[in-house]
Amino acid sequence: MLKKWAVCPPINPSFANQFPAWNPVVLQLLANRDITEPGVIERFLKPNYAADLHDPFLFVDMEKATDRILRAIEKKESIVVYGDYDADGVSATAVMSSTIEALGGVVKAYIPFRETEGYGLNLKAVRELHGAGARLVVTVDCGTSNIKEAAALKAAGVDLIITDHHEEPLQLPDAFALINPNTKRDRYPFRYLAGSGVAYKVATALLARHRQYPVTALPEGWEKWLLDLVAIGTIADLMPLLDENRTLVRYGLTVLQKTKRLGIQQLAASASTAVKDLNERAVGFQIAPRLNAAGRLNHASTAYRLLITTDPAEAAKLAEELNATNQERQRLTEQITDQATALIGEVREQPILSAVGDDWPIGIVGLIAGRLTDRHYRPALVISRRKGEIVGSGRSIEGFDITAGLRQCDQYLSRYGGHSQACGFTVKDEASLQPFLDQMASLAKSQLDVATLVPVVSIDAELKLEEITWELLAELEKFIPFGSKNQKPKFLATDISVLDVQTVGADGKHLRLTVSHLTAEPRKLIGFYFGEWNARIKPGDRIDIVFEVDVNEWKGNRELQLKIVDLRMSEVND
Repeated sequence: MLKKWAVCPPINPSFANQFPAWNPVVLQLLANRDITEPGVIERFLKPNYAADLHDPFLFVDMEKATDRILRAIEKKESIVVYGDYDADGVSATAVMSSTIEALGGVVKAYIPFRETEGYGLNLKAVRELHGAGARLVVTVDCGTSNIKEAAALKAAGVDLIITDHHEEPLQLPDAFALINPNTKRDRYPFRYLAGSGVAYKVATALLARHRQYPVTALPEGWEKWLLDLVAIGTIADLMPLLDENRTLVRYGLTVLQKTKRLGIQQLAASASTAVKDLNERAVGFQIAPRLNAAGRLNHASTAYRLLITTDPAEAAKLAEELNATNQERQRLTEQITDQATALIGEVREQPILSAVGDDWPIGIVGLIAGRLTDRHYRPALVISRRKGEIVGSGRSIEGFDITAGLRQCDQYLSRYGGHSQACGFTVKDEASLQPFLDQMASLAKSQLDVATLVPVVSIDAELKLEEITWELLAELEKFIPFGSKNQKPKFLATDISVLDVQTVGADGKHLRLTVSHLTAEPRKLIGFYFGEWNARIKPGDRIDIVFEVDVNEWKGNRELQLKIVDLRMSEVND
């Protein structure tokens, strides 16, 4: 698909004049991320755990929640941590349950089975938990939309503390305490914590107050060893890596690279990655997909047990199981994406894509929606009729808040939730399905101009290839960890001379170029999945490229390598 290249505007001279000795590229990157205040710049470039994290008691109900949890620990009440089945959910479950257990609590983790229970609390589970003697239920990464379930727990005399980060529904549940930075009632200064991040704030609050209660005393700084889980959950859930998240993930990756968790060690080994090399990319593309695979096709308890096990044999077994499940997930995703694509047919003027199938695994419909959105740059809904329910997931693009769309279709849905770009939902019945699809299509049509829908490649700055040096790379690395709202910097170079063209990899899928720019010095480019360009360009041609700066390492050697993000023929060829 043809993409629009959008180069960020040059920085304001007054901003540049404040930092005359700084590299102009660094200033441009900061301005592009709307980081221009000296204090904010300092916190971004030099995250400080002690200084940067917000007080957890800024949450309206945090004092109330911590007192209730600590009293439950003191009295040895039965506590249930009720989680979610994705990587963020199981990480949050491990954060909360590990903290309560370490403080001496009687705690059990409960993660619903996606296929039969769906997202969040459900009435059957609520009744079972009450019947088993639960006195306190603490949700993580869910609960904000569970009106009926909260009422059932209250009627049964079970206190409910909701810790969540999903957007506020039309009505909030009646819970003993609600801790969610995305509700209007809360004034917590950072609204983009992951579920694991919210669980961590509760953990830090518990540690701050625990010596006031007759519970197990923990050493100062104990909670920092939970940060590897917070980093995994935050990266996996694509939360913005700015403000508090940036600090949590930066320190969390440091903990992850020293992790004592046997399951993570084994999971890294199954992905052929050394623990010391676990960075945000490895988490996003190797660790998180394997953790997510458990809840997509089987039960997420496999992933949860992997995160908490202290048995080497169990860790190895669980990691092997998750690796195999992930491979099956990949196979099914490919197969059903093809089926959904056939159902959609020609996209043309469709403002939103929708595909409805029978017996598609609920756990992968979101992945398929994401693929359709990436491929066609349209919002997408993928829905499965399975085991008597009609369950779907959606993905969206800038300009269409898909969860806000669900709120306007409330009459057709029995449950729903999500973020502006991703959602999950259950349709009430077959009679509601087509009206729901029609209304979502109408909403998308009213908010999107289909004729101009083209994916945009956001470019940080135009550079000459000769400006790409080891010194510049060192400056760019100050922006690590990269992720949502802090993507790896992308640069534009135009009128580049092609010196050599070849394909590499299986079936020639990848493109390797040798080029020169304003000098005769050759530079190497690698374009993953750009192999088709081998037949379109030849030595002597001029091209324009959008690229990222990488390092190529082999046999102890290191060289700067430019990774192609997008490519087109230069106008001087015409």
